[in-house]
Amino acid sequence: MRKIFNRTLVECAEKDPRIHLVLADIGYGEIEPFARKFPERYMNCGVMEQNMTGVACGIAMEGNIAITYSIANFPTLRCLEQIRNDVCYHNANVKIVIIGGGVSYGPLGISHHSTEDIAIMRALPNMVVVAPCDLQEAEAATRAMLAYEGPVYYRCGYVGEKPIHKGPIQFELGKAITVEEGTDCTVIFSGPLGLEAQKAVSIVREKGISCRLISMHTIKPIDREAIVKAARETGRILTVEEHNLSGGLGSAVAEVLADEGCMNVKMKRMALPDVFVHEVGSQQFLRERYGLGMQDIVREIENICK
Repeated sequence: MRKIFNRTLVECAEKDPRIHLVLADIGYGEIEPFARKFPERYMNCGVMEQNMTGVACGIAMEGNIAITYSIANFPTLRCLEQIRNDVCYHNANVKIVIIGGGVSYGPLGISHHSTEDIAIMRALPNMVVVAPCDLQEAEAATRAMLAYEGPVYYRCGYVGEKPIHKGPIQFELGKAITVEEGTDCTVIFSGPLGLEAQKAVSIVREKGISCRLISMHTIKPIDREAIVKAARETGRILTVEEHNLSGGLGSAVAEVLADEGCMNVKMKRMALPDVFVHEVGSQQFLRERYGLGMQDIVREIENICK
């Protein structure tokens, strides 16, 4: 997914001279095409994420589009004050891009896990929060992010993301995409973990359970209409995300259901528990270790549909 992001960024930068890339000494192997083509619009601030964010805000305040880019939680938690006070307060046209959401960097431990980011970013005024699920959404989200005027948080996958959508998609910030239709339950996901949800939906369909599958690629602003429609038409909602249980996609969906008076709907949130993921292992190993594997999703769909 990071490859498609960087490739799309270069394509857009060729047409828009306002696009600048600001790094904190990371991303080698992917960012060279941008650096070679646009050296005057490329800046490496060194291992100083707070400074990177301040520089990006200054670039944006001069009428440009500034992208900060680094791995996991380094462009967010390490420079949260600068994001809040500089970027969001001034509604600056800064795009914060992380590579490797969730436990993508599983073997490197909690310092490289990004499991609280969505909760934190969506709490900031003016911030749009996007988490594409596959390469199609990643490319479309990159173009939509650059066209949007204002702060955007883009939670990118790492490597090896397989396609979830079977055909062309219509991508719009704040509008969910229905991947599959269903009548018994709705599974709402964000990010590459959606592939596990899609496999689970396929398995339960063979058992007679018809699931609607929705990619909620934009978590803020969230597609309230799609959530309410799913609640009223299927009566059951299961959210699936590679993020802490607190404050992420599941919390955002629950807030909509409460606000819209859909309290008679059965709902279950699947996410990482409210603990530090202290084990070391691959992303897939950690997903299964913390109850986010395909079979875990199958079990929760069956439970909610009893």
